[in-house]
Parts: sequence; C-alpha cells; structure tokens
Amino acid sequence: MTRKPSIAAENADRGVQIAFGSGLPDADAGSRTGLNATMRDWQFLVLAAVAVLYAGLANLRTVSDSDLFWQLASGRWIWQHHRIFSTDVFSYTAPGQPWIYPIGSEVFFYLAYRIGGYALISWIGAVACAGTVALLLRRGSITSCAVAILAVPVIAERMLPRADMFSVVLFAAYLSILWQYHQTGRARLWLLPILMVAWANLHPGFVAGLGLMGAFLAVELLELPFGTTRRTKARQRLGLLWLWFAVSALATLVNPWGWRVYSSLLRQYQAMAVHSAWIAEWGSLPLNWIAFLSESALRYTRGAFYVLFALGVTIALLAILQRQIGSALLVAGSLYAGAKHVRLDALSACVVVVVGGAVLSSALQHLAPRISTQNRKALATGLAAAFCALALIRTADAVTGYRDHGVSRFGAGLTWWVPQRAADFVQRENLPGEIFNTYNVGGYLVWKLGPERRDYLDGRALPFGEEIFKHQAELLATPLDSEIWRHEADRYHINTILLTLLRYESLGNTLKTFCQSTQWRPVYLDEVSVVFVRRTPATQQLIQRFPVDCATASLPVGPAPRSRDGLFNAWTNAATVLASLGRYPEALTALDHAARIFPDSYFVAGMSGSALYAMDLRSDAEREFRRAVALEPAAYSGWFSLADLYHDEGRLRDSIRAQQRGIDVSVIPQPQARLKLARLYFEAQQPRAALSALDDAMQSAGPDLLSQTGPRSFRYQVALGTASAWRALGDPKRAAMFDEEAVRDLLPKN
Repeated sequence: MTRKPSIAAENADRGVQIAFGSGLPDADAGSRTGLNATMRDWQFLVLAAVAVLYAGLANLRTVSDSDLFWQLASGRWIWQHHRIFSTDVFSYTAPGQPWIYPIGSEVFFYLAYRIGGYALISWIGAVACAGTVALLLRRGSITSCAVAILAVPVIAERMLPRADMFSVVLFAAYLSILWQYHQTGRARLWLLPILMVAWANLHPGFVAGLGLMGAFLAVELLELPFGTTRRTKARQRLGLLWLWFAVSALATLVNPWGWRVYSSLLRQYQAMAVHSAWIAEWGSLPLNWIAFLSESALRYTRGAFYVLFALGVTIALLAILQRQIGSALLVAGSLYAGAKHVRLDALSACVVVVVGGAVLSSALQHLAPRISTQNRKALATGLAAAFCALALIRTADAVTGYRDHGVSRFGAGLTWWVPQRAADFVQRENLPGEIFNTYNVGGYLVWKLGPERRDYLDGRALPFGEEIFKHQAELLATPLDSEIWRHEADRYHINTILLTLLRYESLGNTLKTFCQSTQWRPVYLDEVSVVFVRRTPATQQLIQRFPVDCATASLPVGPAPRSRDGLFNAWTNAATVLASLGRYPEALTALDHAARIFPDSYFVAGMSGSALYAMDLRSDAEREFRRAVALEPAAYSGWFSLADLYHDEGRLRDSIRAQQRGIDVSVIPQPQARLKLARLYFEAQQPRAALSALDDAMQSAGPDLLSQTGPRSFRYQVALGTASAWRALGDPKRAAMFDEEAVRDLLPKN
C-alpha cells in the first residue's frame, strides 16, 4: 500500500509548511481550506520579514572585530603588489613564517573600504546577517521563523564583518540546499561546488561545508533501515549526493595554493588547545544549571544559545520519536560543536532553525487533530504575534543598546576602542624603532600604520606560535627596566610601546608599573591607549616635548562622542585607566558619570566595587560586587572579586561558593581559578573537595600551562597541593608520591 504524502510534505514543495497545527482541514472544511492556507502564507511572510529585518538591524554594528583590520591590510598588500603572499609580511617577530589564508575576503573588504569606508563594511555585515536568516527560511515554516527569531542573536554575534562572516552565510546556503534535497529529492545540487569554490577562497571554514555534506550522507544512510519506500528514496538521493560531495571536495582545490590550503587547516587544528586557553571564542560553553539559569533570558540575548540548546535537545528527542534518527543526530551533533567551541555556535543555530523547525512542524502537525480548528487558528495567531513582539522588542534593544555597551554599538562606522589617536601620534611624530603591541591591537596597527610599520603580534596567531602568547604575558607582568625587557628591545629594536587600555583586557597593574620606569617614558595617554618610548639620545627631545605624568595626567575622552554609548564607553574606560594607576577617587567620579548614562551596567558596578575594595571600603565594595553579579550573573570576574573579598574577611564558605560560581559560568577553562578553589577547600579543612578541584584544574589546563617547570609552575603547585591533601586524609604513601612528582616538576623538561 502506497503511503499518502503528508500535508507538510506537500506544502514543502511550495515553500510553506504547516506550523502550530493550524492547517489540517476538517472533514467539512471544504472551501475554507484555501482561506486557511492563505492565512498561513501571510503569517509566514510577516513573521519571516520580521525575522529578517531583526537580523539586519541586530548586526548593523560599528566595525570592531580586530581580525578585520589585518584582513584589510592583507587585501591592501595584495592589491598594491599584484601578487599573493604565503609567508608572514606583517610582523617583525615572525617574518617569513608560513601563512596561508583565503584572499577573497581580504580583497573584498579592502575594496569595500575604498568605496564606502567603514560605514559600507558595517552595512555589509547587516545585509549578510539578514541574508543568512533569509536563506534559512527559504523553504521554512512559521515554526522555523519562530526558531529563527530566537537564533538571531547567536547568528549576529558571529557575523560582525570579518572573513568568518562568509562561512556562516555559505553554511546557511549549503544547509538550505541539502535539507531541501533530503525532504523532496529535488534541489540544485550543482550549486554546491560553485559555492565551494567561493567558500575556499573566502574563509578556512569551508571544511564546515564538507562536514555538512558528510553529515547529510550519514542522514541518508540512516534512512535505509526504515521501510521500502524510505529506503528506495534514500538510495536514489545517495546516488547523486555522493557525486556532488566528491565534486565539491575537488572544488576546494580551486584556490591559489591548491592542496596546501589544507596544511594551514592542520596547523589551525594543532593549535586549537592553545587557542582555547587564550582566545575566548575558541573556548567551550559552560554546560551546567548555574550557567544556564544565569544566561537563558529571552530578552537578554547574550545567553540565546542556551535557549537554542534546550530547544535543540527537545527537537532531537522529538525527531527520535518520529523515527527521524538522522535529523536527531544532525541537531545533536551541531549542538555539541557549538558548545565545544563558542565560535561554531552560529552554525549550530542554523541547523536548529532549518532542521529543528521542520521537526517541530511535523510534531505539531501530529498534535493538530486533538485541537479544534478555531483554537488552532487562535493559537497560531497568538504565537505568531508573540514572536513578532519579541523580535520587535529585541530590535529596539539592539538599536538602543539595552544592557549591551560593548566593543561595538548600533550604527555604521568605526568602533570606539581602536587606538586611533595614539596611532596618529606615532605616525605624526615618526616615533623610532619597532612597536611592541598586544594581541588584540596588532591587526589595527598593521592596517593603520602599515606597510611601513610592522607589529609584534596580531590576531592571525598561527605564524607566531604558542610561545609568544606566554612571552607577551610575561613581558606585561614585568617592569620595563628589567633585563627581560632590555633583551627583548635589543633583539627586535623595539623603541616604542603602544598598549590599549580597554576594560576588557586585564592589564592589572601593568600601566602603573610601566609608568614607574626610568628607561621608558610615557609620551601619550588617553582613555583607551598609552604610548611609551625608550629613553635614548634620539628620543630625549620627544620625551621633553610630550611629558606625561601618570599620577596627575588628565584623560581626554576623545573627539566629543555624540552618542550615549560613546560617552558611556569613554567614561568607563577612563575609570579603568585611573583605577589601574591607583587614582581610585577619580575613577569613582568617572564611573558616576557613566552610571548616569546607563544605571544598570554590571561593569560600572563591578568596577566601582574594585575601586572601593582598593580603598578598604569593604561593605560598600561587597554591595557593588553583589549588584554586578545580580545584573550579569555570567560575569565570572565579579564572582572572583566577591570570592577574594569574602576570603579576606574570613568568610571561607561564602568565598568557596563565589569562586565555584565564577568557574561554572566562565567560557574559558580557568585552571588557575580551580587551583585557587582547591586552596580555599584546603583552608576550610575539606581535603577531599580540594583533591577534586585539583583534578579539575589539571584536566582544564592547556599544554602551554602544563609544559612549565619551576617553583611557580602550575604542575608543581598542583602536585604540592595534592600531596598536602592526601597527607591531611591520612595517606602518607600517596602524599610522598606526589611530593616526588612536585620535585620532578621543578626540573626543566628535556
């Protein structure tokens, strides 16, 4: 007996599936069926339009991603030299090291900048995000639109203008085509290799496209055990899918480097452990109830992936109940990837929208006969209106900056955080020698000051190797007059240091320590950056012309910011600089100015707490710290500050709870914080809990941390703590074993 196609399958061919159970006609519905379908069509079109508009406005942001700047510099170099480079040409620390990166995005962004500046690049990001959501809803349903509205913040987060943006757009295109083919057996598969040629020349994320095709091959294979009809159709689809998979794989070789492009991907994979420890977007999403409850608010969009994750798990279970095993595994696999590396969460969101929307539509269709026609219409209309309202509220929040005053803001143009004025100063005064800079600002410097100037380190990471990350951290923690700095400056002819003083970069006492140097002197300081020059005969006149006294210097807040966001960021960053210099009353005054603009900023509360704590006003500091974590429960730094305060007051139990909470909500593994938690447990005479925390610390530590030796090394401290814990538990044999391990960790590794 031939099974009649479901109404959802029939409607899939014309692009509008049944959703919210609004469309199974009654036996006597007759002429009303056409009216119902028209209503569903209009509901879908309105909700889809709202989702696409929301996506575009959510990603209309000022240009802020640090990677974009070195990509602009690469595009300029290629355009000016009329050739492609495969070794580093931007740094003085890794010149000639292998560097292969798709050139399409670099040239594209450079030409866009030449045509319309930063404003055009901002608009490109907005259009790309809107286009991605439109692709996801190309053959979607009302349910897919609802899921897309939930997913927009996750997608927009990864679509700030930079090369990675193209991977999200093309992944959505691949997913749309492959899902259409899986559902209907008809799709323009010939587009896949064409898109792959573009993808391989735009971003290394093209491997996600190959992975998606492989996943769909698995989905079709999982159809084979289910009945003659499903098996026959799956076999027919597999025949063509294998062919286009092979052609698409070959299409990746249509790039300037051919197969060598895979060598750069292999290097990226090998460096993943280091990147996960140092770069937040390669970190893992904390999957625990504390993090979930802290972040999963519908309006506070930073935790949108938690909502999608919970929805995705539900969808996977529904797919299993409907015997759609392949769909279940596809959703589950995408959720795992997004949770494993935050950078992949937008791709996970795409899968949940397309596959999850279809699974939910099918589940609701089976539920529909149990609900009367009138109630189904009311329910469908009510839910559509609710999601429209949610999208409109979130759009308003994106435009006004509700609870989001970060590195970018709504609008077109350049972000506030780049050290534009400091770079202008370096250029105008022609400061001598090479420039030392930190990771985040390197890309901007090679774009702003290049090609004449090179950088110390930038966001490409791979040409530099993992050692430079550790060495940079060591330099920032060491006084400028030290031997290590003298050696570094002599080795690379460094005579200028340009640091960004952003509140997001934990420079701690670096600025205050550097200002105390006699061999280096500050010659420029504003609320986002500082410039030091090495004291030499050639720079003596410059130092006299631009004297900066860190103890008394006033901080300019830039060229009269016109927006509330701009003024808020100027005041909060000025407060950060003042606090790092020990000028706490002035920092509190700056924070008061910021609080008048956005009273509910968790950063203002947390920074105020830190300043008050430094002034030994502990009760006031505790109030501000608690307010900070109430406003932003996922701000792990606030919890760690509370833990320190509680510990100083002898409140060990509260300190342990706060330290554990900070670890639970952190995206970064936090091995040092876990080691500190173990010490708190040991101090509280809980050696077994200390052992567990020490085990967690070791498991979360990256290879760079584990490779260190000496009395301050991580392994030594863990081994010593483990020995003490076993000794406290009355097991001297195990204690002695870890004492011996601690001694071994003191010795240099061969």
